[in-house]
Amino acid sequence: MQLCIALDLPSAEANLALAESLKEHNVWMKVGFRSYIRDGKAFIEALKSINPDFNIFLDLKLYDIPNTMADAAEEIARMGVEMFNIHASAGAKAMQTVMQRLETFDKRPLVLAVTALTSFDEEGFRSVYGKSIDEKAEEFAKISYENGLDGVVCSAYESKAIKAATSKDFLTLCPGIRPFGEDAGDQQRVATLEVAAKELVDFPVVGRPVYKDPDPAAKVAKILEVMEKR
Repeated sequence: MQLCIALDLPSAEANLALAESLKEHNVWMKVGFRSYIRDGKAFIEALKSINPDFNIFLDLKLYDIPNTMADAAEEIARMGVEMFNIHASAGAKAMQTVMQRLETFDKRPLVLAVTALTSFDEEGFRSVYGKSIDEKAEEFAKISYENGLDGVVCSAYESKAIKAATSKDFLTLCPGIRPFGEDAGDQQRVATLEVAAKELVDFPVVGRPVYKDPDPAAKVAKILEVMEKR
């Protein structure tokens, strides 16, 4: 497993201070809508200036017509981030178009597809997609795998089944990780590190349990210590 930290604080300064406190750790940094819309490409560059070895996951969940998604994917690749995501519900054609566009890069970012947002409960998800979360997440994962993506964003509880339906090397990135059973907040399907390990999660994403801790660096060190033992 590789730990991914969600930079969801209300200002660039706060996020950069958090990153500064974690610069000695080998972690991924997740930059989402709020941070990127507010702080832009300069924020990515600032993170890299703190630690050039930080891996950046740009969490923008692209969802549009195929060519527009491919245009955006190309611009993201030029920024030098290591991973970004799209919505699986954009469909196979969009996936193919994105991956074909990225073939021109000597070193392209990893591309993941979002299956089901972890804020969904069963009732809400079925009202939109017409199937259960487990069933549709696996279906989306298969489509993503067949069309050349590197993995999916999913709940930790779906990870093992998705790998069984695709490949053990098909990556799973899982938000909503509460390492030691912390409060779930607005997430419906949260999981501990123990669950993440059992479910073969590749990238557990931790946000609030780290940045709301009085000592984020110590919390990350504790998480990494537990991960190393699993």
